[in-house]
Amino acid sequence: MSVELKKDSLGLVHSIAIGIAGSAPTFSISATMVTLIGAVGILAPASLVYCGLLVLGIVFAYMHLNTHSPHAGASYAWVSEIFGKKLGFFAGWAVIVSSAIFMVSATLPAGSATLLLISPKLAESQIAVTACAIAWLLVITMVVVKGVKLTGRVQTIMTVVELVILFIIAMAAIIEFGPKALHTLTWHEFSPFAFTPTSFANGAIIALFFFWGWDVSLNLAEETSNTKRSPGLGAVAAMIAIMAAFTAFAAVTLTVLSDDEITRSSTNIVFDVANKLFPAPWSYLAVLALMLSTIGNLETSMLQFSRTMFAQSRDGILHKRWSTVHATWLTPHWATFLIAAIGMILLISSLTSENISTVMKASVNIIGVQAAYYYGLAGMACAWHFRKSCLKTVFNAVTMLILPVISALAFWWAAVLSVMTFDWITTTVAIGTMLLGAIPLIRQNNKAGLTVPG
Repeated sequence: MSVELKKDSLGLVHSIAIGIAGSAPTFSISATMVTLIGAVGILAPASLVYCGLLVLGIVFAYMHLNTHSPHAGASYAWVSEIFGKKLGFFAGWAVIVSSAIFMVSATLPAGSATLLLISPKLAESQIAVTACAIAWLLVITMVVVKGVKLTGRVQTIMTVVELVILFIIAMAAIIEFGPKALHTLTWHEFSPFAFTPTSFANGAIIALFFFWGWDVSLNLAEETSNTKRSPGLGAVAAMIAIMAAFTAFAAVTLTVLSDDEITRSSTNIVFDVANKLFPAPWSYLAVLALMLSTIGNLETSMLQFSRTMFAQSRDGILHKRWSTVHATWLTPHWATFLIAAIGMILLISSLTSENISTVMKASVNIIGVQAAYYYGLAGMACAWHFRKSCLKTVFNAVTMLILPVISALAFWWAAVLSVMTFDWITTTVAIGTMLLGAIPLIRQNNKAGLTVPG
């Protein structure tokens, strides 16, 4: 078995599409908007603006670090090189764990959207939704494992269709409800002084879940043409697009839906907005957008998980089986099958929860905290590595040093404040799954008779 991924499988357009798909606009809106509005109310659009600007600081850090060293492990590889193998391992482990937890967050809406098109009554059954989610997981696994080139082409088409549908819904909302908005937004709602420290922190962590996933385009750097340039530019372009989409749709939601309608929407908020704007069956375009978004997000999460595990295995930190590449497909197939198996186990386990909304809310908070951790590490790694060379131009000083440091510190601060408000189960999962990384790290290095250099 080879340990080389297939080179030049993706181009700049694919990197942009995959970066957008990683954040999954329609899915993120459907899964998280109710939680965000519940936490900060009418300040939701502002939370997305400020969090988006902070994430942009991390995007620039990734872009510069990728130019320095394109690597399938992305944050894991860069933090390892700059701050040591132990810290680097846990940066990668955070990616692996959050991607695994996300298997539940992503597949449940896919199952729900599919059943909504077939039988709205079935969509109310947690068992039926879970079974449909497992079916989607199996199909997507086979697409991903058969090659990133196929995934890139399929994802580009799906992303374009999804964004067009969201744009149509947003424009219809402005035309129909602009003069009679159910919530009126003023400049005050976009002021940073409208937040308390706690509300800003809670909003930032939830909003971080919206944006989380764009970095998958950097995990695919070794499989992208112009490997030092295209993945970083793709991530920046994707980030600008999703910032606009998220902020606009938060405003649209507040314009079109009442407080009670937002609360009742759960994970169907995009469909509920469309339902007030278009007659059936046109309103079901929103369900199509959700399906495409969720499928794309599952694909990118599998890619990010498998490439990070592949990189750590190739470096000897995890078992060598995860770095084997299929002779025909040239993908890390065992790592891809692993994330699929974990997803199925977690999906079945989710049946013990009261309802889908409970599962979604917990996973949003857990992933937000874990993303804040490894994004912050990458931001600090960029600032430290380029601390001397960045002073040659203002652009480099801002994008290599100032913004990454501000973003890293802000996300770490928000994560700490948010964890203090979690229930004990959410806190245990968020922190406990991170600490579990010590087991494979110690076990593998004991087998090799090595100590992990710090």
